[in-house]
Amino acid sequence: MSVTLHTTHGDLKVEIFCEAVPKTAENFLALCASGAYNETPFHRLMPSFMVQGGDISLSAANKASSSSPLPFDIPKGGASIYHPAPLEQEIHLPTLRHNARGILSMAGKPVKNQGGAGGAVPQDINGSQFFITFAAAPHLDGKSTVFGKVLDPGRTGEEGEPVDTLTRLEKPHVKIR
Repeated sequence: MSVTLHTTHGDLKVEIFCEAVPKTAENFLALCASGAYNETPFHRLMPSFMVQGGDISLSAANKASSSSPLPFDIPKGGASIYHPAPLEQEIHLPTLRHNARGILSMAGKPVKNQGGAGGAVPQDINGSQFFITFAAAPHLDGKSTVFGKVLDPGRTGEEGEPVDTLTRLEKPHVKIR
């Protein structure tokens, strides 16, 4: 399934891997459909690596209104549609990897679960935040849920100017509309 993210720098059409990562796909698509991502910034930019967005607690609409697009108050940092239950990582190696430009992946949130005799064990759960790679990032394989890809990851023109939305996302101050 594909969805288009309308950003302040242009439209970004992405394919979502619904069959491979059904819970993550359901979460992302439901957040898109509810308008939870509207007016949220890409708040973390690491040129030549990735851009991160999806913190639905930063949405202007969520800040200005007491009516959340979701049936619960949105905590700082955002949340999945399953909140307060965790959205566990859906890691599928070697099939889904951070092996190219334009990979969509969940930005995991570290939590401590209640381990057995050894005590609390750190792990990551998913919420609403995601990132898009600008290059392959194999060091993230097995750590973050890959759930989609940009359908036209783009390039730069002859003069070095961006000719596609993903390239323009490497500039600061971009929002999802």
